[in-house]
Amino acid sequence: MQDEATLPPRRADWRDRLVAYIAAARLKPFRPGQHDCALFVAGAVEVMTGHDFGRGWRGKYRSLEAGQKLAEAQGYADHTAIFAALCPDVAPSFAQVGDIMVMPGPDGTDALGVLQGEVVFCLHPGGIVAVSRLDAKRALRV
Repeated sequence: MQDEATLPPRRADWRDRLVAYIAAARLKPFRPGQHDCALFVAGAVEVMTGHDFGRGWRGKYRSLEAGQKLAEAQGYADHTAIFAALCPDVAPSFAQVGDIMVMPGPDGTDALGVLQGEVVFCLHPGGIVAVSRLDAKRALRV
């Protein structure tokens, strides 16, 4: 999740790309460092904009604890802080389809997801789940 100040604009067909990405992501098993919530969101941003925040992080850790240590070594408090440094905050009620949502995770830590209408798709160890956008703690504009 490279540190870049501005994302490129969304592609003209970003909505179709995002729907296809989420459908394909449902078929992949959760794997820290390959397919976890942060890299799921990074992949969504990439299909919408062409910019890969996951480059430099993907394949660099094999557990969530190791990912946390890597984030801290790069100067971030956690995975949500990485995206918060890269994307502007927006009130969750004003978030739009494709924006990044920070959600309460099942284990008490924050989880990242992608907004699709009234639901947020989040990747957990059990797979992709759809949760209400009303539960969002924070939103980040893509």
